[in-house]
This record gives sequence, structure tokens and C-alpha cells, in this order.
Amino acid sequence: LQHALDVALLALSWHEASKYELNLYHYSSVINACARASVWTTAFHLLTLMAQRTMELDTVIINSAITACERGAQWDRALVMFSVMATTDVRWDTITLSAAISSRGK
Repeated sequence: LQHALDVALLALSWHEASKYELNLYHYSSVINACARASVWTTAFHLLTLMAQRTMELDTVIINSAITACERGAQWDRALVMFSVMATTDVRWDTITLSAAISSRGK
């Protein structure tokens, strides 16, 4: 899992360095890899970066970031990401709630 994350981060860095316009799908892939590898810090950083770049967020990408926090036992960060949904038009779903609640239990 860590190897897959390393490859995803390398691809993201390469695209960014080559001035390729990154979109939601690029970041979503890397944040999903973060969730699988339980690397909440990178997921949190990338979600913050997307918000700073005024990129449109969606339920799937925030769910992946919350899952990364849940797997990394970072319930406070998971709740921060959950609160992002309240300040945007992104709707939560059962996966969002399950990951947020589960993060509190770890």
C-alpha cells in the first residue's frame, strides 16, 4: 500500500512540475491511496491544498480523506474534514458518517 501511495505521489509531483493542470481526479486518486495506506497527513494536506486552489470538492474525495484520518486514529482531523462539508455544497452520505464515527472509536 505504501508503494502505491509513493507512485501516486510521484505521478502527482511530476504532473505539477510539468505545469500540467491537475484536476479533481488526480487528487482523488492520491487521497484514495492515502486512505488505503492510512497516511492521514498527506490526505489532509492535499485536501487543504485543493481548497486553497478553489478546486471543487466532492463527497468521494472528502470521504477518502476522512477514511485516511479514521485509519490513522485522527478523529479530530476527521471531524475537521466533516465540517468542511457543512461549509460547502458537498453532501455527506453513509460512508461519511461511518468513517467519522469510526474515527472517534479508535
